[in-house]
Amino acid sequence: MAILNIKKFNEPVLRKKCEEINKIDKETEDFIVDMAQTMVKKDGVGLAAPQVGVSKRVIVVMTDLAGQRIFEMVNPKIIKKSKETEFGKEGCLSFPGIFLKIKRMKEIEVKGLDIKGRKIQLKAEGFLARVFQHEIDHLDGILFFHRLSFIQKIKFRIKHPRIHF
Repeated sequence: MAILNIKKFNEPVLRKKCEEINKIDKETEDFIVDMAQTMVKKDGVGLAAPQVGVSKRVIVVMTDLAGQRIFEMVNPKIIKKSKETEFGKEGCLSFPGIFLKIKRMKEIEVKGLDIKGRKIQLKAEGFLARVFQHEIDHLDGILFFHRLSFIQKIKFRIKHPRIHF
């Protein structure tokens, strides 16, 4: 398989809403495996297809920090969110070296398809819920700095003038 090129900062593909995948074929399966290998090689805990230049609704997520389980999901959708939120530090492979405190839902429920096209659904909380929310945001063209407050956005723009909102 292959290690894919991570798109950085101002690449237009990072700001586009991705298309759903209607059919999971061998090419799609291979692409998902490449995404997982890329995430591991680049020391990520999550990766979305637009981050490697493909505007399709696919994510891969490390479900434990020991790297023992990678969860692939096609056409993921958050179907339930807790009312409780929490702030946590987030980074992004498309924005190396930038870490921001982002407010996210504490618990979520996600549904989609696995790599073989079977329906799947899972509950996630804490850090894992944060990773799923971050990666699903990518599929809608939402980047983590879009989740900052107005004042935080101003500070971010001053500190990182090359990055466009």
